[in-house]
Amino acid sequence: MPDLAAFPTPLDGESFRPGSPGYDAVRRPAGAAHRDVRPRLVVRCRSVADVVAVVAYALASGERVVPRGGGHCFAGRSSSDGVVLDLSGLDEVTVSGDGVTTIGAGARLGRVYAALHAYGRTVPAGCGATVGIAGLTLGGGIGLLGREHGLTCDRLVGAQVVLADGRVVECDQHREPDLFWALRGAGGGQFGVVTSLRFATVAEPTTTRIEAHWSEPDPEALVAAWQSRAPDAPDGLTANLTLVSRPGAPVRATLFGASTLEAGATREIVRGLGAPQATALRPGLAFHQLKGTFDDPPDAERALRARSEFFSRAMSGRTLAALLAQLGEPRAAGRREITFTAMGGAYNRIAEDATAFAHRSERFLLEHAADVGDPWVDRSWAIAHVDGSGRVYPNFPDPALDGWATAYHGANHARLAAVKSAYDPHRLFDFPQAV
Repeated sequence: MPDLAAFPTPLDGESFRPGSPGYDAVRRPAGAAHRDVRPRLVVRCRSVADVVAVVAYALASGERVVPRGGGHCFAGRSSSDGVVLDLSGLDEVTVSGDGVTTIGAGARLGRVYAALHAYGRTVPAGCGATVGIAGLTLGGGIGLLGREHGLTCDRLVGAQVVLADGRVVECDQHREPDLFWALRGAGGGQFGVVTSLRFATVAEPTTTRIEAHWSEPDPEALVAAWQSRAPDAPDGLTANLTLVSRPGAPVRATLFGASTLEAGATREIVRGLGAPQATALRPGLAFHQLKGTFDDPPDAERALRARSEFFSRAMSGRTLAALLAQLGEPRAAGRREITFTAMGGAYNRIAEDATAFAHRSERFLLEHAADVGDPWVDRSWAIAHVDGSGRVYPNFPDPALDGWATAYHGANHARLAAVKSAYDPHRLFDFPQAV
């Protein structure tokens, strides 16, 4: 076992070991399913020099090291029984005169949106104030402005990275271009430790918040209408659909999203998705205000398991009927939900090999989530998989996935493997399903 006595001190930040004050607070990731992991060392970095020191220690000692931004990884990849690099101290957000923002890799989305709002700018990114900007970007970045402005990684114009050999490099389309390409959508923690990211921002739009509820829907008719229309809606509108079942209760449905269209046009499109019993449209919200209304879920302490897959065509009636029957089966032990996320628009106007994110012809993403240990997740996923494209969102990693290289990366995997060999030949940054 590596000798922690050899760990470099002093640091600009702090280090925590089992038994030391504050250890239990800093070791825990956001994802409740992985909070039993006990790292041998957690380093809360305050400088790039701290990151370099920890990487050098890991390389010399053979200790496993993982970076942590927001700590939301479904597969627990922001935790380790070795060394965790807590990047939360690297959270500065600045904006230059040309609209390019430089964001520390430890910044969370709530801070990012608020800081950019002061400049009248934003980036298309995800929901949840505590989600980390770095992990989201490195795995793609689907969000409520994505159908209009693309993935978060599509707005990335540069990054600073600490490599496995300890070098600090700047990468963009001209400097270390292969590394830059790989950082745009392959998934985080594989090619080095990203310490800051640069994005071309967009003007912060005024939005309409969309929320519609069905307490006793016709699920088949609702999903059929959604999958035929939501992926083809105008780029300025994103409307996602969640169906939830609980023991002893009927399936409930919620349509949620955002629109930069005129409020009347937004209302007509929402009506085209069915006849909700309660519809709430809140126009006139600056984007950062709207994002605050879609905050982290109130049941964040639940230990969840999720699986997902993209769909390049509508689900058949037969598959849909079986999926919904499984969701609503009366012996459910706890809350179960499926979420349909609309793709199309700007997501699909970029070539599959232009970035590492290969999923550029998909209509929607379907996620299945329930308590850890509920076998329904696998059953539900298997039913839907019959009609799926076989592609999986890198930010929703699935340890149970067969053929993961093609599922995550498509035809881009061979180039990604070459980048991995060039920048991390000894696989310092490694985990199951890493490139």
